[in-house]
Amino acid sequence: MGNTVTRDDFEWVYTEQPHCSRRKQILAKHPEIKSLMGPDPQLKWVVTAMVLTQVLCCFLVRDLSWKWLIFWAYMFGGCINHSLTLAIHDISHNVAFGNKDAMLNRLFGIFANLPIGVPYSISFKKYHVDHHRYLGGHGLDVDVPTRLEARLFSSPARKILWLFLQPLFYALRPLVVNPKPVGRLELLNLMVQLAFDAFIVYLWGLRPLVYLIAGSLLCMGLHPISGHFIAEHYMYLSGMETYSYYGPLNYITFNVGYHMEHHDFPSIPGSRLPQVKKMAPEFYDDLPQHDSWIRVLWDFVFCDSLGPYSRIKRTFPLAKQD
Repeated sequence: MGNTVTRDDFEWVYTEQPHCSRRKQILAKHPEIKSLMGPDPQLKWVVTAMVLTQVLCCFLVRDLSWKWLIFWAYMFGGCINHSLTLAIHDISHNVAFGNKDAMLNRLFGIFANLPIGVPYSISFKKYHVDHHRYLGGHGLDVDVPTRLEARLFSSPARKILWLFLQPLFYALRPLVVNPKPVGRLELLNLMVQLAFDAFIVYLWGLRPLVYLIAGSLLCMGLHPISGHFIAEHYMYLSGMETYSYYGPLNYITFNVGYHMEHHDFPSIPGSRLPQVKKMAPEFYDDLPQHDSWIRVLWDFVFCDSLGPYSRIKRTFPLAKQD
């Protein structure tokens, strides 16, 4: 089915990641952007409402047939769960309670994790720091696919399969690329999650737990919202490694589409990222951007120049060498 991708390697560069220098330039011209930094007082209430919505849905789906349960998991529950993973992304930057209450952010991330069905929050935080600090770093940034992935998933049919299996690769890739010791907070995340899952099964049976986990897996795989995984850093234009998306799906994804703005200012909550663009339009308006995550996925699958190799990579002195 279709041709294989034309790239046979990543795009290797020998420059530093661009966002540190951009941040300095933008703040030199627009110091008022600093006023946007700090916690978002509404985030904890929005996330709590989403968690409680999913608990209510567990009650509502307890007697559904399997086909309708999977349908609603994909169409509704999975959208909430994917949105919760992006809330966890925001929480990992300490924007729920601020940097002074880092532990409270970690515990709240574990709470936000509950409807996802599998422990995720603490491990995500541990690796996401490296993604910002060492963007595209060989052996450090686990957001970049492995060579094996790039070689195996090189035709349209195989790229569709790769997109479908994204949750699996995001879970396993860190163990291969940059394994780290398991910490006590990760064990706490695991125990709390298992207790919540067991409680759901005790109350309403197996179906609600399948609803939660199936929704997470399906909507982090081949789903319109999952277009952000590809849109953020895959190289649609040579030499350009971060892209923003300004479309309507930002309303249900904590503005993760404002990704150039986010990497420029990771300490600014997603709810305020549109203000960054308004305050410093000359730094964003003329940059390449995406206008549809569905179009991003379509082009990724059917364009011969795009595939898992379409990422910029760089080496850092502390990175492990193959």
